[in-house]
Amino acid sequence: MTQLKKSDVRLDTECRPDFPALHQDISSHPLVYLDNAASAQQPSTVIDAVAYYQRHDHANVHRGVHTLSYRATEAYEGARDKIQSFINAAKRSEIVLTSGTTESINLVAQSFCRPRLAAGDKILITHLEHHSNIVPWQLLCEQTGAELVVAPINKSGELRTEAFDQLLTDDVRIVAIAHVSNALGTINPVKDIIAKAKSRNIAVLLDGAQSVPHMPVDVQDLGCDFYAFSAHKMFGPTGVGVLFGREAVLDAMPPYQGGGDMILEVSFDGTTYNDLPYKFEAGTPNISGVVGLGAAVDYLRSVGMTRIAQHEQQLLEYMTRRLEGIDGMRLIGTATEKASVQSFLVDDIHPHDLGTILDHQGVAIRTGHHCAMPVMDFYGVAGTARASLALYNNIEDVDRLIEAIAKARHIFG
Repeated sequence: MTQLKKSDVRLDTECRPDFPALHQDISSHPLVYLDNAASAQQPSTVIDAVAYYQRHDHANVHRGVHTLSYRATEAYEGARDKIQSFINAAKRSEIVLTSGTTESINLVAQSFCRPRLAAGDKILITHLEHHSNIVPWQLLCEQTGAELVVAPINKSGELRTEAFDQLLTDDVRIVAIAHVSNALGTINPVKDIIAKAKSRNIAVLLDGAQSVPHMPVDVQDLGCDFYAFSAHKMFGPTGVGVLFGREAVLDAMPPYQGGGDMILEVSFDGTTYNDLPYKFEAGTPNISGVVGLGAAVDYLRSVGMTRIAQHEQQLLEYMTRRLEGIDGMRLIGTATEKASVQSFLVDDIHPHDLGTILDHQGVAIRTGHHCAMPVMDFYGVAGTARASLALYNNIEDVDRLIEAIAKARHIFG
């Protein structure tokens, strides 16, 4: 592992002042925030962008000729352009704005897959998936008679690629896989998976919720059909997200929901749907959330995704090494290729008890099943403690985590 010195990590020094929530005390201790895989904190630029919109530009988009509506529309559509550039989509029409990763996956399941699937067809996922990339496919199987097939993992938390290849048969209609596991941090070999699927003309959806905030993502280079992610994991507001879809694929899909803004003409005899991407954006959207997402994209690009990935990789290696040095420590998920997440158990301390004791020392981690119960079942545990990193974390945060765990072990004898 890389030997990390305090002088090696500079990104946090640059970025940490930008995040007001980090500068507070919890239980008389400075906050150490290590729950970024659930929701990352927001920089002042995001908070200010949302507040400015609310104070000056709030109006409905696309439908008004007055000044406020025009300004709101400019801000909303400007965010779409930023997202397109950020993930290198070929066209702005390929960026569908949703309420988050969950809605994006459900949209694909119901609009792309449901009309195409029948009994005997298969949907291929992996044992690593978040519930949001399991349950929508189970519902779809109930609706269509299709079969959900699950590719296994090994004890390190890595996809067993040989088994995956055997399951990638001609009756698979879509592969839906996490780019990065939220519970284990495993980075899946998605480019190879996409190439294998494409050789059989099988569609691929990537759950990018845990990858977009932590590494460069180029959807054209990946070659996927769909890529889904959420704003709140990438330093933006909650309740907003993105579905990237290749234009030809989206164009052939029926609308997911009906209502205002997804139409061109409505009569009682029938409806003409709007052009892409608006065909999939029924109703008044989360305008302020999209504005905030656009500001979050600006912030990430100003820092640089390659710099972020390098900083977090160094910090993850340091955190892993420190955790390994604790007596009674069991690391859950030890894949060779990982990003920003480490799950663990300490002695026989229940994760919720551990999380509570850490919180009393100002250290915020996540405890439980992390919306990945099948992963927990695989390891034979009910849940884990999970520390997840972001660009503003530093080695002092990791040292505080280690000290807090030591105190918890002392308390439990």
